[in-house]
Amino acid sequence: MNIYLAIDIGASSGRHIAGWMENGSLKTEEIYRFPNGVTEKNGHLCWDLDALLTHVKQGIEAAKEKFPAIESLSIDTWGVDYVLMRGNEEVLPCYAYRDSRTESVIPGVHEKIPFSELYRHTGIQFQPFNTIYQLCADKEAGRLEGVTDFLMIPEYLTYKLCGVKAHEYTNATTGGMVSAETGEYDASLIQALELPEHLFHPLQQPGTVIGEYEGIKVILCATHDTGSAVEGIPMDTDAPYISSGTWSLLGVKTPRPVANQASELANWSNEGGVGYNRYQKNIMGMWLVNRLRSELCPEKPWNEITAEAEASFFEETVDANSPAFLAPESMKEAFDAALPVKPQTTGDYFRCAYRSLAFSYRNAIQELERNTGKQYDRIYIVGGGAKNSFLNTLTEKAAGKKVVALPIEATAIGNLKIQMNYKNNGTEI
Repeated sequence: MNIYLAIDIGASSGRHIAGWMENGSLKTEEIYRFPNGVTEKNGHLCWDLDALLTHVKQGIEAAKEKFPAIESLSIDTWGVDYVLMRGNEEVLPCYAYRDSRTESVIPGVHEKIPFSELYRHTGIQFQPFNTIYQLCADKEAGRLEGVTDFLMIPEYLTYKLCGVKAHEYTNATTGGMVSAETGEYDASLIQALELPEHLFHPLQQPGTVIGEYEGIKVILCATHDTGSAVEGIPMDTDAPYISSGTWSLLGVKTPRPVANQASELANWSNEGGVGYNRYQKNIMGMWLVNRLRSELCPEKPWNEITAEAEASFFEETVDANSPAFLAPESMKEAFDAALPVKPQTTGDYFRCAYRSLAFSYRNAIQELERNTGKQYDRIYIVGGGAKNSFLNTLTEKAAGKKVVALPIEATAIGNLKIQMNYKNNGTEI
């Protein structure tokens, strides 16, 4: 029996999940779980790379104790963030996407390349933290001097395991520099922004074996977690999905990018999938309620929080995608400032957050249907947010669509499926 190990790391936690086939079905077991989160250093939000790598290795050791013979492993994480390298040395700190360092460079980027042109080339929605803006901020700060490589977070971690510097397709597409037409880094954008061309290598597809770690094959899954999550959704029919975690990624599979003007104006993205395009939109997601909980009632169980939200009669909502909610010092104060009537109870805040998310989902699905010219009768929801029956009910009512909630580790399942199929999907190097 072949055992495979998915290492799935989100912005707030990570987990190691073993998988194997048994009687024609995929079986999984969580082996190790660890916390993750940004740290503040000198006024900037950063990732603790040492802690991440330590947990990755500890989880692998725990998996080997349970399953001594592991066929392969693969790592997926959030997108856009990366590690700069000078040879084998990291350029620190490793900034997190919620840091505000790109704000000053975005106007200059758009002076050189108007956003409409960026979108025409890449089909990637505007987000202030896109890799393209982060690299330009590094260039302005002099951080690119002597840099030999930049590795997206999961590829950095696999490099530390097997010594190979890889560049995976799905994660690269999140950054706003990959051509929607060719599926490779867009040389014209890189040249226009005067970024070091030697940093941008040919992209490798999910399923590629890149090396070994202590006798275990190291494989590239769809290293952007949403790319793996979509692979892990057992859909009966082609329909919109919501990968509901810290962010809610709402989208649908399309055979090719949809980079028309309507998509640009509505800020839709076209990101790489495993043999298809993911036409999707970022929505602020469970970040809203996670931050409210940490501030208002950190010890209260989620079932009590949702019960209080259901019992509330507060009807005001906010724009869940407003930049005001991206990284506020106080999420409560951000809600207070955005509302004409302030919530009076904890339940009021959470009801407001959940209803605001449901309306954001509804609005996004309406845009999706207009932009693709297709109508859908259901929405698949996976990830941690799929466990929230109150939010699922609000979403079903707001969107007028059947909600199929699958409270499964879709990202880890997709990660595992890609590993199991690597001989067909990729090439061994």
